[in-house]
Amino acid sequence: MIVLLICMLIVVVGVIRKVPVFDEFVEGAKHGAMTTIRLFPFILAMILAINTLQGSGLLNVLMDRVGGGLEHFGFPKEVLPLVLLRPLTGSGSLAVTAKILEQQGPDSFIGLVASTIQGSTDTTFYIITVYFGAIGIKKIRHSLMTGLIADLAGVVAAVFVCTKLFT
Repeated sequence: MIVLLICMLIVVVGVIRKVPVFDEFVEGAKHGAMTTIRLFPFILAMILAINTLQGSGLLNVLMDRVGGGLEHFGFPKEVLPLVLLRPLTGSGSLAVTAKILEQQGPDSFIGLVASTIQGSTDTTFYIITVYFGAIGIKKIRHSLMTGLIADLAGVVAAVFVCTKLFT
């Protein structure tokens, strides 16, 4: 209802200001379609990389090899797939979080850590791919490293805070 009211308000203000609302809408739709076409190769590459990572079984190997060592630091190995997928895909990491919550329970320590990681990290590769690709930036400089460090800080903080609050 609110969205409909906002759209109607935009049209009314446009008519009052004597702006050709429909022509502006069509022009905006053209620009949106061109942006979509420009972004498609980047999004396709990201989807291919994610599916390859999941389908190859590399994610399971990493969980088995790396997860055990991280448990010494209080890091539950069950959330490792989430940590690895979160910088790549929002929907994929949300599916992993849902699976963790289904298996471990939302009130378990692992469920709390997974939920906190889901809320305190971002899809760094997706953001760089889509937003930098949309405006044509090819040299990402320090953006990737900064984003990954921020994600790591979010994961470490999630484990630390959940350990202090819930154990």
